Amino acid sequence: MVTHVHARGDERGALLAFAEAQRGAIRRSVLGLTEEQAAGKPSSSELSLSGLLKHVAETELGWLRMARQLPPAIERTEENWADSFRLVEGETIAGMLAFWEKAAQETEEFIRSVPSLDDTFPLPEAPWFPPGGQVSMRWLMLHLVEEIARHAGHADIIRESLDGKTAYELAAESSAAS
Repeated sequence: MVTHVHARGDERGALLAFAEAQRGAIRRSVLGLTEEQAAGKPSSSELSLSGLLKHVAETELGWLRMARQLPPAIERTEENWADSFRLVEGETIAGMLAFWEKAAQETEEFIRSVPSLDDTFPLPEAPWFPPGGQVSMRWLMLHLVEEIARHAGHADIIRESLDGKTAYELAAESSAAS
């Protein structure tokens, strides 16, 4: 079972490959689980596997929309912020995986279409961003890798707490199924 990222081609290809590798880690974390199991919170944390899946999917789409200077596809406020970390009525793991796949495809198409990874976009006004801040498309991709990888680590711990399966076991199962 190989877990090495095959980053062929240019810098864009490498960044996209690393993002996809981290997406795969989160997708594998829900392999073989029921909706109820994936919603489980085996520690004192509020995090669940299905909630992490939803969060990373929404986050990727949110950053993509920001980079394209479009309004958010999903408005999150203080009142509904917690819903970005849990599946709500009508949402399923399969639906969230499909939603994320579409966002990932949009990310790839967008990153491959920008003239340069040095191109920038403005950050919105928020206390956690510098006033008048801008970031590059390269920064965007590095941030997506960072964000997804952070939550892939959370997913590893949650999954192992649920049924003892490790990331390596799930990668082997995923490879055997394909």
